[in-house]
Amino acid sequence: MTASASNWPACSKRRPLEEIPLAQVRSERDSMGERQLPQSVYYGIQTARALENFPISGLKPLPEYVDACLLIKKAAAKVNGELGCIPADVAEAIEQAAEEILQGSLRDQFVVDVYQAGAGTSHHMNVNEVLANRALEILGEAKGRYERVSPNDHVNYGQSTNDVIPTAMRLAALLQVRRCLLPTLEHLVAALEQKATEFQPILKAGRTHLQDAVPIRLGDSFGAYAAILAQHRQWIEQASQALCQLGLGGSAVGTGLNTHPHYRQRVIAYLAELTQLPLIPAPHPMAAMQSMAPFVHLSGSLRNLAQDCCKLANDLRLMDSGPKTGFKEIQLPPVQPGSSIMPGKYNPVMAEMLNMVCFQVIGLDGAITLCAQAGQFELNVMMPLIAYNLLHSLQILNNSLRVFTERCIQGITAQPERCRHFAEGTLALVTALNPYIGYLQAAEVAKTSLETGQSIREIVLERQLMTPEQVAEVLNLEAMSQMQS
Repeated sequence: MTASASNWPACSKRRPLEEIPLAQVRSERDSMGERQLPQSVYYGIQTARALENFPISGLKPLPEYVDACLLIKKAAAKVNGELGCIPADVAEAIEQAAEEILQGSLRDQFVVDVYQAGAGTSHHMNVNEVLANRALEILGEAKGRYERVSPNDHVNYGQSTNDVIPTAMRLAALLQVRRCLLPTLEHLVAALEQKATEFQPILKAGRTHLQDAVPIRLGDSFGAYAAILAQHRQWIEQASQALCQLGLGGSAVGTGLNTHPHYRQRVIAYLAELTQLPLIPAPHPMAAMQSMAPFVHLSGSLRNLAQDCCKLANDLRLMDSGPKTGFKEIQLPPVQPGSSIMPGKYNPVMAEMLNMVCFQVIGLDGAITLCAQAGQFELNVMMPLIAYNLLHSLQILNNSLRVFTERCIQGITAQPERCRHFAEGTLALVTALNPYIGYLQAAEVAKTSLETGQSIREIVLERQLMTPEQVAEVLNLEAMSQMQS
């Protein structure tokens, strides 16, 4: 038996329109017909259709994405007004509406699910309708009376989903990278460098393949982490530079149809002024509108950062393992009780959180790559998912690295005696004997030490393989662990 639509569970909490008094309802018309909407909402009929069509995830557009769209609409209204393409008072009202929303009003009116019409048309019309209706109010008109301010003819004049959405994606990602993620990475690198200086005198055992390796300094380990993340910061900054080339003004397919000859240059110049970003017109608008390669490039740099952050988090968890049965070379700050049944247990929760975020970023990058190759001809219809995944990756990486720095890295303390114990006990000390007694004889010393429990120093002296003075010089841990310049 096939279930009918009426048998599906009612998951939506939205109030049925028929329950709303007629006085609180307005009618709107689009190319498909007429609909009634609650008078209280600022979105219009096309948004209402999207709400009906796409009750998929409950995920709404991220604030940075909405802001980017509003900045584009504000700039377009100003330039189109100055060029005489739309009435000056309408342009001013649209600008005012955009600025009000950028300052925090009507944020609940951007309601279209992330999984929606291809290319982002539904979200784009959501923005156009909210701005049109608020502009109508500013001009003393009723919402839905689109003769005075139309979502399509005025708010969207000279624009298309196909050039607005990829431009919004660029702006939102650039603002997230430059205002948030890059400063956060700088803060994390500085915290690691501080720990590198603090821990420099502390000797510890190196480990390769999770087996004994020659001694190193704890400070050098943290210095390496800082250098790795500093390089990632540079790569991310470089990857973001391609996003400064905008295809805005390309209109539907990149030809600039229905735009003023001076619109493209002027709107991008004004956007650069609004955002303080080095924005320029793309050399080929059609290419900028079609190819998602700049987003894949940036996402790939985030994935690359994520995999090294995973390694950092895992190293710290291992070094902190114990306290009685693990390495316990460092102490991560205890930030919350670690067990509902074992008293006094503290877990490396900040490192665990960072691992989860990094796994998510790596997975989102895979979806972005699949979306990027799914475009056809003059348009990529998977842009809404690329936008959400990329901005979500930037958001969770920034937030996780910020709290990881503040609640983990900055509070790490070393356990010098424990570190020294492992440094003196590592079998890999025999590596320093190779130039004096040869690899095979050194391997025999290591084997005997492991079987008998004797120290390497004791075995070498007992077998008279080297003089006491030579052993003291060669097995000097401080000298052995000094990095060569």
